[in-house]
Amino acid sequence: MTWREQQLPSDHPPVRSGRIGVLLVNLGTPDAPDAAAVKRYLGEFLSDKRVVEIPDLVWQPILRAIILNTRPKKSAAAYQKVWTEAGSPLAVITRQQAEAMQARLGDGVRVDWAMRYGTPSIPERLRAMMEAGCDRIVLAPMYPQYSGATTATVVDKVGDTLRDMRWQPSMRTMPPYYDDPAHIEALAKDTARQLDALDFEPEVLLLSYHGMPERTLHLGDPYHCQCQKTSRLLETAMARPNLRFVTTFQSRFGPAKWLEPATDDTLEKEAAAGTKRLAVAMPGFSVDCLETLEEIAMEGRETFIEGGGEQFAALSCLNTSDAGLDMLENLLRRELSGWC
Repeated sequence: MTWREQQLPSDHPPVRSGRIGVLLVNLGTPDAPDAAAVKRYLGEFLSDKRVVEIPDLVWQPILRAIILNTRPKKSAAAYQKVWTEAGSPLAVITRQQAEAMQARLGDGVRVDWAMRYGTPSIPERLRAMMEAGCDRIVLAPMYPQYSGATTATVVDKVGDTLRDMRWQPSMRTMPPYYDDPAHIEALAKDTARQLDALDFEPEVLLLSYHGMPERTLHLGDPYHCQCQKTSRLLETAMARPNLRFVTTFQSRFGPAKWLEPATDDTLEKEAAAGTKRLAVAMPGFSVDCLETLEEIAMEGRETFIEGGGEQFAALSCLNTSDAGLDMLENLLRRELSGWC
């Protein structure tokens, strides 16, 4: 019982308030690695106007008649390669991060997690936090670099949820942390740890970020510039003159021109140019997911080796590494300042 509840008159309806919450939010995942679940997930994801900026009259017939009848089966096969007994890696690791933060931040803060697309949903978890008495909540989009298609759509969904609430919690949003010293330090420390554990010494470290249509850059989205800055700061922090750093963008979709250079094209070109030993880190992803575990660790390896490369390593994201959790705690405590 909080101090506010203790001061209520005896005949007052029970009200829980006065607590502080943290909500970690990641992109999303299907509930199962099958075509039906993937179709539901893609239907929600690809209907977001921030993700696909094409008028509904043009896009929805294409989505419903073509994409959702062809892509789910292929995507489900990819998810099956990385699915674990505990579920989707992205959901499992995000939950583990929330549990770790709960232990670190203590009982004075309630830590929860949600997916922007899929379950558990943002509306569901926000309402649960309010019912638990959290009237002050830090929203933590787990995207180091800002994009309208990631961070902004999380904030949009929170706004939609608050619009339907009679009693709204006070909200703070954790800012993008692409150049935060705590983030760069964590990336440098954990990347160095993983590189040093390899049984070979890479000639090239590819820094692969999720792609975006190139037009988003020209429309003012800062994502491309923030990715480039993360790469520059990481290279400087790691100080490995014998290692060549290359920034690329993965996960192209559809016929539009996307940010370049593309990760798959670069893997082919590096192998063809004689690079034999290569590692890939993905500093735009806070946790491992389909794009890191299947697209890079499996398909990327195959592309590089078939092109003539000999040794390949896909490094893990920060996930629940000591460096990653230290960083996340640092960022969250900063945003909680003054509240607890």
